[in-house]
Amino acid sequence: MINLLAKIDPISLPDMQSVKLMNRMDIKFVTTMPMLMRLLEMVRSDYYAQEINGERNMLYDTTYFDTPDFSMYSDHLHGHVNRQKMRFRTYVNSQLQFMEVKTKNNRGRTKKKRIAVSDMNLADEAKRAFLQKNLKFDVDTLVPHMHNYFHRVTLVNKGRTERVTIDTDLSFHNLLTGGTRHFDDLVIIELKRDGHVSSPVLGMLRQLRIHPHGFSKYCMGAAMTNQALPMNNFKQKLRDVDKILGGM
Repeated sequence: MINLLAKIDPISLPDMQSVKLMNRMDIKFVTTMPMLMRLLEMVRSDYYAQEINGERNMLYDTTYFDTPDFSMYSDHLHGHVNRQKMRFRTYVNSQLQFMEVKTKNNRGRTKKKRIAVSDMNLADEAKRAFLQKNLKFDVDTLVPHMHNYFHRVTLVNKGRTERVTIDTDLSFHNLLTGGTRHFDDLVIIELKRDGHVSSPVLGMLRQLRIHPHGFSKYCMGAAMTNQALPMNNFKQKLRDVDKILGGM
């Protein structure tokens, strides 16, 4: 993959600031590493690849928090609108850490709010004030549930109206059960754009027969590592993932 990424024109982190897309439409796709190799060959003329300190495949370190009764997980499981996730995310290559709240509304738009932090201590007044403003759950009920690592490539179209994130080497560790899962060959692609702007990569994905498929890292990771959680509405997604990987 490194050789293919090297053939794509780079874009720096400062140049990415105009493509933040904190209020956006998201579409996810699930595929495999061989299919990703074909896609990277196709995007070369239409996309930039984000580069930081000479790196294009960045390591992300994320810890998800939830309530003791898994309210955020449950909201997603049952398809509730205006559902939320709360996490700490560390961008390892750039040594930046943020506390983030993601809200998906009843129009399918995802809004992300975040602040820079240096630790995950929720007793800190600045963090508490941020969560009280942006999260519908009581700060004092939040506990860490799921930890995951993955590598991410970020592409930006030449018109700078969308981002495409490509996540590989996904690893999940459940902080409550100790359960773990690791995927060498699974690839999660997410198209992020402000509304229905033209997207070159959509046609490429269709050509490769890579279809939209929801995959929440928190919820899928939790379902795969905690057998006590209800997962009826996620079973088909988990079967789909097994089928995609089994077709390699």
